[in-house]
Amino acid sequence: MSDSLNQRQIQWFPGHMAKTLRLIGSELKNVDAVLVLLDARIPASSLNPEIEALLGDKPRIYILNKSDLADPHVTSRWLSYFKGAHSSCVAISSKKKGAAAGVKTEVDRALAPLLERRAQKGMSGAQIRLMLVGIPNVGKSTFINSFAGSQRAKAEDRPGVTRGKQWVTVGGYDLLDMPGVLWKKFEDLRTATNLAFIGSIKDDILDMEEIAAELLSEVKRLYPDKIAQRYKLNAQQMELDRYELLEAIGRKRGMLISGGEVDLTRAAIMVVDEFRASKLGNLSLESPADAVFPDQKEAQP
Repeated sequence: MSDSLNQRQIQWFPGHMAKTLRLIGSELKNVDAVLVLLDARIPASSLNPEIEALLGDKPRIYILNKSDLADPHVTSRWLSYFKGAHSSCVAISSKKKGAAAGVKTEVDRALAPLLERRAQKGMSGAQIRLMLVGIPNVGKSTFINSFAGSQRAKAEDRPGVTRGKQWVTVGGYDLLDMPGVLWKKFEDLRTATNLAFIGSIKDDILDMEEIAAELLSEVKRLYPDKIAQRYKLNAQQMELDRYELLEAIGRKRGMLISGGEVDLTRAAIMVVDEFRASKLGNLSLESPADAVFPDQKEAQP
């Protein structure tokens, strides 16, 4: 990854993100559990460590969204990885009808002791209050629509609700939607790169040629056949370095400018867009073995 991307990291944490982190901390006491929305292709990179630190022992459900874009074999390992004493995990595609049913099942399972206590007190009809958190561009709006299902989600202003968050009432659930938030500093440049791949960092502050070249390098390492098949590359072309590979793909697609040179910027945008649209197939760029969370480890097969 280039130094230019690294130098721009300080611009990725605007003031409203700091405000959101404070709001999350102050609102935790008002909810029964937290829904942590992740991108199934990069679960570790899309998990905000500052939010994790705030949650403590609060029950949480990790939701691997966009699982239809990820490698199902890798996703199954992540499902085991994220299950713990205070957490459970479910993989969904928010765009598919009924996707949120599995989330509601996990919520009810995670909160079974609480719901039992409420029933004993004659409060079995009380609303379940959930907080939804996630990084930008992880699909929160689509998830909320899926969670609402056939019912019309009702957003309302409540006393003490600060601008930038809203309560959405759906059946027996009150969902507190928090704005998408990144964190102040990425210790691992791989995390920043993965977030750039899925669009969580704005494209207009990135070097798209560098991002596309790095993406090709990573996909070639993990899924070489998918690169070769999508762009009709032969064995010799697959041995090219990342920038030469980007150039070869641009030439294959006829993205030429005067003098017969390849328009690398255009080729880069095309490659990144095709990855985000899953035109390269189901890809996972991280596995539990790559994760660096100190308190978790991959479940043994």
